[in-house]
Amino acid sequence: MFDQLTERLQRVFKTLRGEGKLSEAHVTSALREIRLALLEADVNFRVVKQFVEAIRGRATGQEVLQSLTPTQQVIKIVRDELVELLGGKSSALSFAGKPPSVYLMVGLQGSGKTTSAGKLARWLDRNGHRPLLLSIDVYRPAAREQLSVIARDLDLPCFRGEGVDDPLRLCRSALVEAGTGGCDVLLIDTAGRLHIDDALMRELQEVRDLVVPTETLLVADAMTGQDAVKSAREFHQRLTLSGVILTKMDGDARGGAALSIRSVTGQPVKFVGVGEKYDALELFHPDRMASRILGMGDVLSLIEKAEETIDREKALELERKVRSDSFTLEDFRDQMRQMRRLGSMEEILSMLPQVGAFKELNKVKVDEKELLHIEAIINSMTPRERTHHQIINGSRRKRIARGSGTSVQKVNQLLKRYAQARKMMKQMSSGKIGRRLRRLKLSGLG
Repeated sequence: MFDQLTERLQRVFKTLRGEGKLSEAHVTSALREIRLALLEADVNFRVVKQFVEAIRGRATGQEVLQSLTPTQQVIKIVRDELVELLGGKSSALSFAGKPPSVYLMVGLQGSGKTTSAGKLARWLDRNGHRPLLLSIDVYRPAAREQLSVIARDLDLPCFRGEGVDDPLRLCRSALVEAGTGGCDVLLIDTAGRLHIDDALMRELQEVRDLVVPTETLLVADAMTGQDAVKSAREFHQRLTLSGVILTKMDGDARGGAALSIRSVTGQPVKFVGVGEKYDALELFHPDRMASRILGMGDVLSLIEKAEETIDREKALELERKVRSDSFTLEDFRDQMRQMRRLGSMEEILSMLPQVGAFKELNKVKVDEKELLHIEAIINSMTPRERTHHQIINGSRRKRIARGSGTSVQKVNQLLKRYAQARKMMKQMSSGKIGRRLRRLKLSGLG
């Protein structure tokens, strides 16, 4: 996401850094480029105008122009204004004083409401809540069945309401079910249309008046750009939204909807969908998103994702094996599996700062199929071969290649990579980095 905008802004800042001393002319030229970059990113033109003027007012002040580091100050101003544009701070979900909290999911047909309902239910379940899913889309064929399949995959309850095709009756029954079933959140997936019409809005208003939702969340497709912003404005005028979930952010290289929707509606983006899996839903952090847009990375989110995904006991066991030089091919495979749980390599690399060595790393294109081939090769080895790689001679390599559906060349490449990784880990463990990490652990900081 934001790839095009990040690239353009990086070029602007590079030009500014080339100037020994900034003048108003330099700032004006940079702002012209920032304005074009934002418009090309499909940001609402009124939002662009306000944003650029806010930066101009701060960046052309004497304090900045006479500073010893004016370029860094301008970059900081742009980041601060981006954070403000994106909502200032993260907006948490609200919960009712008396359960169940009711979350009404609204949006146009095809925006990803049903899938997002499942993802949000997964997020709530992981964060100590017990959600009950309900679909009141009685018009789209198999819509209710789709949600029940998602609920089954997640091992979460879904209220079916067999034989009932009235949205209001379904809501009343589900509210009772949530109360008696010990569910503290009722997630309602509503019907959508291809466009906003009076019939859709009247029905949603009746449902809203009945259930009195704790949150009314618009699910909007980021790929539709300013159409998503326009529909958000209309839904907010008719229903009074409390927040937005932007879907398909991983497929939107421009990011105009994310940058516009908060300013146009006044309502925060609460979550972003970044993939098809049920856990591909992330809390929206304006400060972290601003850093990513400017190429500064989002290391905090990467660390949080690693903490959720990586088994701490296995990590400690790996450290012990590295120090004792007993890191095997089986360990190599397990580490690859854990890395893949974090997401695609492209996604992981995008969270690193795009400066210095990290910038070069970000240019690396990782073929995800290649990772599957590596795992297949290791799986084709015997337990003894995985533990004692030295015994893998020519005939064994041929057998492993046949068993994994690859070639002897691929097997050779893997063994070479493994040897390099093992050597590097040993050096890191015994060198300055390893000694420093051990000192941190002894002092209680690690």
